Amino acid sequence: MTPGSEFKPSANVAQLRESATIAVSQKAKALKAAGREIIDLGAGEPDFDTPAFIKVAAQRAIDAGATKYTAVDGILPLREAIAAEANRAWKGSEKVTAAGVVVSTGSKQSLFNACFTLFGPGDEVLVPTPAWTSYYEMVSLARATAVPVTGNPDRGFKVSVAMLEAAATPRTKGLMLNSPSNPTGSVYSPDELRAILTLAHERGWWVLSDEIYLRIAYGKAATSSLDEAPSRDRLVVINGVAKAYAMTGWRIGWSITTPKLAAAMTAFQSHTTSNAATVSQHAALAALTMREDADAAVSSMVAQFEKRRDAALAILRTEPRINVLAPDGAFYLYLCAPGAGTTVDAGAAFAAHLLEKSGVAIVPGSAFYTPDWVRVSYAADQAQVEEAMRRLVAAFRDLV
Repeated sequence: MTPGSEFKPSANVAQLRESATIAVSQKAKALKAAGREIIDLGAGEPDFDTPAFIKVAAQRAIDAGATKYTAVDGILPLREAIAAEANRAWKGSEKVTAAGVVVSTGSKQSLFNACFTLFGPGDEVLVPTPAWTSYYEMVSLARATAVPVTGNPDRGFKVSVAMLEAAATPRTKGLMLNSPSNPTGSVYSPDELRAILTLAHERGWWVLSDEIYLRIAYGKAATSSLDEAPSRDRLVVINGVAKAYAMTGWRIGWSITTPKLAAAMTAFQSHTTSNAATVSQHAALAALTMREDADAAVSSMVAQFEKRRDAALAILRTEPRINVLAPDGAFYLYLCAPGAGTTVDAGAAFAAHLLEKSGVAIVPGSAFYTPDWVRVSYAADQAQVEEAMRRLVAAFRDLV
């Protein structure tokens, strides 16, 4: 090797951690390829197929020639449909318009666009914790500082206004919100959300509200920040079609904000990915505008998720020493690992034991800044979910 030719990452990415959820999924796939029987409950992906009416719309779009570049911020009919959907929630007088919508290659890009455009060196961003692993890394890539604010497990790890106030400093510039939550499945009530959004408004913080799981809620609908925000001036709502419509591979997400910020994010996106895939935009348009078909498909999937959740909880509760949060949304169970409080990174130790000994893949809570916990997805066939829970209970008993 030529001296000095060895690879050394730049300071831009040197501190990045690999996505733990993707790492678990890759290890599970490798074990399957090696002949092991593995039940993978690590991935954050619906196991359902994309609804047929959406696939038909995409095929028609291809036949009609939807194979060229679009505007960077997305095709106008899709942005108008997103704005119309937002206005069903927004109670203010100034309506959301297409000018405030930017369509991106998945909600992950929408979140990164917002972080990179809004935050920079010296800024602090409050992150209610546990939270999706990429939030912390996105803030870091923007050269700002993510500040974990760990919620109370007795309240599903939801944070309060008092917790946020205690963590804030004069450098606080933003707040990440996620309801329903990944990894806990917790859902903020309208009153809780209103109190947090009011605090952020009074302090002048930007709020990035990740609502990708909004339509996956049980018992009653989850509340959007657009329902409760006193103002949209410093609010960025992020959503997409990945979870509710089982369209993870189509890679369509969006942000809803002020036209001025949307223009800045569009300019940034123009130098990274340009527009999201054209045919995928047309598929997303069908998901948002063919409401009767979409509502039926979403309702069917949510009902099956709820059935799996209830079956999984029933099995886990046969072992009273297991502390598991009962989720009100999303499709995850969050439970305290054996050895919590005494074993270093108890969640990682339990996840490794469960995979190697019992053939069940889950995600350690260290990925979400709560190392005593683990995340279990029930986005899998119900029989597999139930078998996995029986194996998990047996493994738990082996270690306590």
